[in-house]
Amino acid sequence: MKSTLKIGIVCYPTFGGSGVVATELGLGLAKKGHQIHFITYRQPARFNAFQENIYYHEVSGEDYPLFEYPPYDTTLASKMVDVVKYEELDILHVHYAIPHAAVAYMVKKILLTEGKYIPVVTTLHGTDITLVGTNKAFAPVVAFSINKSDGVTAVSQYLTDATYAQFNIEKEIRTIPNFIDFDRFKKADKDHFKKAVAPNGEKILVHVSNFRKVKRVDDVVKIFHKVQETIPSKLLLIGDGPDRQNVEELCRELDLGHEVRFLGKQEAVEELLAIADVFLLPSGSESFGLAALEAMACEVPVISSNIGGLPEVNIHGETGFLSDLGNVEEMATNCIKLLSNPPLHDKFRMNALHQARNFHIDKILPLYESYYREVIEASVYEKASIDKE
Repeated sequence: MKSTLKIGIVCYPTFGGSGVVATELGLGLAKKGHQIHFITYRQPARFNAFQENIYYHEVSGEDYPLFEYPPYDTTLASKMVDVVKYEELDILHVHYAIPHAAVAYMVKKILLTEGKYIPVVTTLHGTDITLVGTNKAFAPVVAFSINKSDGVTAVSQYLTDATYAQFNIEKEIRTIPNFIDFDRFKKADKDHFKKAVAPNGEKILVHVSNFRKVKRVDDVVKIFHKVQETIPSKLLLIGDGPDRQNVEELCRELDLGHEVRFLGKQEAVEELLAIADVFLLPSGSESFGLAALEAMACEVPVISSNIGGLPEVNIHGETGFLSDLGNVEEMATNCIKLLSNPPLHDKFRMNALHQARNFHIDKILPLYESYYREVIEASVYEKASIDKE
């Protein structure tokens, strides 16, 4: 098999975890010489500079009077077929089951009519299984799409187990965890920046999310309120979304207007993590906890819920603390414990960095490369059996 591959990556080009992982994966593979073709409706959020071996194919929305909603699935399928054929791709890697894995199955069937078999790897990221997938309107399509993929991966053991528990899955699901690029996420000297945020030496707490209800950003504010009563602190809220207005109103009710900064969506989130003392993630659902891992790579201990895949990332009593969902009191107490004990805080910082290194991109990329080759090799036999039919 040839040393480098032509890989098509289909993802949501957003700041969410699946889009970030898909983009970082493509960038990392391109650096290793593989030819990467992103197929999305917008340039991915972290794909912000020219890089060798990276190509971008935009899926344009067609607005016909006949359709109440633009037929995105159809235009995506057409673009995928076009890219596979004319760029001579070796494999498609689709992120998120709905609609990408379902569309990929359509693409496979279309290409088979022309004698080409394109293997498809589907990566499950979380809400496609735990939220969208549990909707009865989507569940049959989710299960079908997974079973018809040539390869399936999940970003945590928790998500692998949850997928088997919720659906009748016949395929082996390979757990390949999310990863961190230490060239980007690392502790850096940002003292001048820190003084601008906390001029009187206040501690800095940080939260990053898409401000959906499931992220429980109101709990972040409540935790901070309790911490701030004991330890002078500032809270940086990074991201945006539907729950932001409610969170802003809560900050006003608690008279935290001068202590909390809403920073919106940020490309260089690593620069903000570099000045953080604690990262807060009291989520109601996390298949992995990529935001926590990024903080840990910057030597920031994590205070989080014990939901989903978070215990696989944040080790209780070592890299931070885990608490039951909604236990704001305990989370605040643990946060104060860290911030009021410098030796303990330093120990947790080093532990966080050590744990994050287990997810170094250099360790995870070879797992994907090996899996691609395994799936491509198996697909040769799959195509041969189809040809006989």
